[in-house]
Amino acid sequence: MSDAGQGEAARGWDTRRVLFAVLGLQLAIAVLLGGRDLIGALPDIASPSRQPQLTTPVAPGDQTRRYRPRDTPLPETPDRRWRNTSDMPARLDFAREGDVLTLIGAIDAGDADRFAEALEREQGVTRVRLSSPGGSVREALAIGRALRAAELGTSMGAGDVCFSACPYILAAGTERVVHPEARVGLHQHYFGKSVVLPAFLAVEDIQRGQGEVMRYLDAMGVDTLLMQHALATPPDEIYVLLRDELLGYRLATEIAE
Repeated sequence: MSDAGQGEAARGWDTRRVLFAVLGLQLAIAVLLGGRDLIGALPDIASPSRQPQLTTPVAPGDQTRRYRPRDTPLPETPDRRWRNTSDMPARLDFAREGDVLTLIGAIDAGDADRFAEALEREQGVTRVRLSSPGGSVREALAIGRALRAAELGTSMGAGDVCFSACPYILAAGTERVVHPEARVGLHQHYFGKSVVLPAFLAVEDIQRGQGEVMRYLDAMGVDTLLMQHALATPPDEIYVLLRDELLGYRLATEIAE
């Protein structure tokens, strides 16, 4: 090989070494950030919520309860079919009775498309009844937008629960009627995919998601101050809204049986 060829090969090898070094540095930074986030989360993992169980009645100033969407005992009531959130469907189930379409279960990926198909199939629906432990925020927002575009009301009956992302569907009703024995609650959300992200990426994703939710609530005519309770409540807890709060934030337009 000529001297010129050897020089070109050496430069190519140097370039590859630089690229490998940069990639290695990026990987090391990601590992360090991920490790720091994990270490920061260890106290929460080792010491879960000490709030009362959801079955404990709430009162003004005592409204935060322990909550796991897939495994939380529910307050007993003769009108509720489920004793635990784990008993509810793992994705939304649609059931029609008269002009009411009932949405039951967790909000999962693809449920917004399924809801749109249900609306197209079930002509004559005027109201959507909700009972959900929560789930995907983005799916809930998409369902809510479709619901508002169809000019439907929302409601909750005795014993129904609407937690986590579910209240954003409730907010979309042209009329929002909540039974006195129903429960509505909020907490912090994850907006991205279920993967480990470095802290700065996770914060950016959450900020974008919160901004989207606030714009959505404003468009639905709901007071965005509602979000103070979501932002202040950890994901393993739920803040249960009282009657005056439901009406004051305009999340409900009426409390009625």
